[in-house]
Amino acid sequence: MTTRVLIVEDEALAAEAHASYVARLDGFEVAGTARSAAEAARFLASDAAVDLVLLDMHLPDGHGLGLLQRMRAAGQLCDVIAVTAARDTDVVRHAVAQGVVLYLLKPFTFATFRAKLEQYAAYRAQLDAATDEVAQDEVDRMLGSLRPVAGADLPKGMSVDTMREVTAALRASDVPLSASEVAAVVGASRVTARRYLEHLADTGSAERQPRYGSGGRPELEYRCL
Repeated sequence: MTTRVLIVEDEALAAEAHASYVARLDGFEVAGTARSAAEAARFLASDAAVDLVLLDMHLPDGHGLGLLQRMRAAGQLCDVIAVTAARDTDVVRHAVAQGVVLYLLKPFTFATFRAKLEQYAAYRAQLDAATDEVAQDEVDRMLGSLRPVAGADLPKGMSVDTMREVTAALRASDVPLSASEVAAVVGASRVTARRYLEHLADTGSAERQPRYGSGGRPELEYRCL
């Protein structure tokens, strides 16, 4: 399923950069670009399908939070990621209160941008796969998809990017995965995948349990907590 993205950004170069970043990500496409709150409101009121808004907070005709309030009042429930230089804690508090799912501070690299949208994609994948009624652990996994992957305390030799990919593979699956299955998803060896999975289990970010097959020694499988 493709996520259609509306970019709300008044600076032309930044808007172009964000659009090029979105175009580089599988599963995402640019639905449109708006350079002001009024232009964004018109776009959202049209028949154009929008799943996600990348919202700058400093717009020439008003604050991004004002646009967000109008969106919610109009019943527009598309998700919002704040992409902004606004570091005021009060802005962050109000953004979260109004349903901003992620907050991306400028300036940032493509790798950081990709990581945020991959977190969002993992959340959407689990949400779309869920039934009409969900259990507590399913809700926990969905919301857990929006948490960043910690990389500062990784053991020597481990890559933050690989950890992010392994974690995303677990979060996107509605069933526990073995090291072999995760390796196939991320394009790594089974030994490498298991090392990352064991680290997640040891640090309390994943649960390991035996998977019993037709015979022989049981294989371990993992799921995100």
